[in-house]
Amino acid sequence: MLRIRNLESGYGSLRVLKGISLHVNSGEIVTIIGANGAGKTTLLETIAGVVAASSGEILFDGRDLVTLSPERIVAAGCSLVPEGRQVFAPMTVRENLVLGAYIRSGREGKAAVAEDIDAIHRHFPILKERDGQLAGTLSGGEQQMLAIGRALMARPRLIMLDEPSMGLAPIIVRGIFEIIGRLRAEGNTILLVEQNAMASLGIADRGYVMETGQIVLEGTARELMENHDVQRAYLGKEYRSIGEGRG
Repeated sequence: MLRIRNLESGYGSLRVLKGISLHVNSGEIVTIIGANGAGKTTLLETIAGVVAASSGEILFDGRDLVTLSPERIVAAGCSLVPEGRQVFAPMTVRENLVLGAYIRSGREGKAAVAEDIDAIHRHFPILKERDGQLAGTLSGGEQQMLAIGRALMARPRLIMLDEPSMGLAPIIVRGIFEIIGRLRAEGNTILLVEQNAMASLGIADRGYVMETGQIVLEGTARELMENHDVQRAYLGKEYRSIGEGRG
């Protein structure tokens, strides 16, 4: 579905991505892990057209997205759930969801958008309860659900999530990752950027490790979880102790 070849991008003279190549197959969850500053957010924003690529290819179903505007990339079937959620705080929950369907609303009409909002409410019942509430007054977990719901309103075939666990309590994080797993079970394809490597590898099919704008390691989720370098850098002492005790 998504194939990236030798992608480079950055900000002005600052080169962030340095020849990134990766792929995501239809129906997969693929995670990208790495430390702060590795270039993970820049990668997703480049795919989404928010940051311009300086060279390389971003092929989505064989179509190169590099020259397309963010709106046309969304229309092509790629939606980004941004880092920090970035809901429209002064607007209601429903208004945020309606904005997520802006590329479709003129073509399909209000009835189709209302049907999709009903579907989002089935995914996230709390959003139905908060329908008329200002998005800025929601809890962090509720805002993350709203950000995911807003992205789903575009009916994407590829959902990109940037640090969905950021700033959330562990019990809320578990709920968010259950939602991500459920979205894949319903046929969605997901590219997940996440510092919580244990949680993301726990639901992913495959993964990539990024360091300083480059892919330094790739493999199945199990392979990465069993890799000693990944364990040491990203999974922590507790995981290593459990793994070593399985002998």
